Amino acid sequence: MASGMPITGGSVVALWRYPVKSMLGEELNAADITECGLLGDRAYALLDPSNGKVVSAKNPRKWPKLLDFHAAFVEPPRIDGEMPPVRIMLPDGTVVASEQRERHYLLSKVLGREVTLAQTAPMASRFEQYWPNIDGLAHREAVTEYAMPLGTFFDSAVIHLLTTATIDRLRELYPPGRFEVRRFRPNIVVQPTPGASGFLENAWIGHSLSIGDEVQLRVTAPCQRCVMTTLPQGDLPSDLGILRTAAQHNQAVVGVYAEVVRGGRIRRGDPVQLE
Repeated sequence: MASGMPITGGSVVALWRYPVKSMLGEELNAADITECGLLGDRAYALLDPSNGKVVSAKNPRKWPKLLDFHAAFVEPPRIDGEMPPVRIMLPDGTVVASEQRERHYLLSKVLGREVTLAQTAPMASRFEQYWPNIDGLAHREAVTEYAMPLGTFFDSAVIHLLTTATIDRLRELYPPGRFEVRRFRPNIVVQPTPGASGFLENAWIGHSLSIGDEVQLRVTAPCQRCVMTTLPQGDLPSDLGILRTAAQHNQAVVGVYAEVVRGGRIRRGDPVQLE
């Protein structure tokens, strides 16, 4: 994978959590980081009772409307408390509460398939992923199945980081594309120091990042992108060119995964340092 100048510093410019897997989430000014990632991230998910799998927008032919749903907590999660309920706004603006008796029925009706809203992940969670017909992907025109980390609703790792330099480089490579952070669903967006450019995160793998006064992460793997990056959401149009550009120029990698070495509180504007 090509990479740009190595980062020596930067700052947090955005924080995101997604209370319900595969739905739109919440942009935050501050968040708590625990060994399980950003507190409240992917705390809930929809399950398919027909096969026990976790419902994912990664299989849009089966679940085409998930990115039209928006989830938010009724109150901020606390480290010392139970996970609060969520409110889910449906595509028509109707709001369904996670504690509402008819929640499963209302969600199933909109999706056109039976689902249940779950807060506890099955011990052996699995999800399905559709691969579009794009050169450079591991599969093409196929649906594959993957195991999730034990007892979680994460696809791979508990933290996903992305730099603004990567977004800027992709825009240069494919000017017609609407490359925006929300297409890639990161938890932490880092703006590097002036002069750093390119796919910076490629050089982070195997290194640690300190964020603010407390948090330390270890970058573990590249984030291989999927069909979700091409799907419409809000005012963003459907565009296979988004994923095709990443595949042609960076092996379909946009951002990196990380594990938590030391948790704590992080805020927008916190300094980021590669160690």
